[in-house]
Amino acid sequence: MLREDVHIPDEIIVDKLNFFFTRTAKKWYYKMRQDHGKHDWSWWKSEGITKWANNCWRFKMGHAFESSIFNSEKHKPLTWFLKQKDRLSALHPDISDSMINMKILRRCGGELEKAIKCRGVKPCSTEDYICEP
Repeated sequence: MLREDVHIPDEIIVDKLNFFFTRTAKKWYYKMRQDHGKHDWSWWKSEGITKWANNCWRFKMGHAFESSIFNSEKHKPLTWFLKQKDRLSALHPDISDSMINMKILRRCGGELEKAIKCRGVKPCSTEDYICEP
């Protein structure tokens, strides 16, 4: 989400950053704030992109997506799906919802994809099931 989309002044966004970040990002934020003091949103955005949107981070995020296969005994479906969706959205900001759904469905191991197709009234592709309004 962009600052222009929500019409919130820089001061409010920057003041709330410590509430938005968790774990490693929160530690990074506190360290940066201690070392560099207060700055506007554009500075924080630039620093965040420099820190987190690098090739190493992209590799780790891509590996995490590829290595996570849905297992109903280990994962809660919604939690797993949203984590995978967030990973894909972070890696590919311009990815479409239908492509996200297709990529995530492929990480379900095949049984779920087969179950979705078997419950359909007509033979069609998996994308047709996911993308129908």
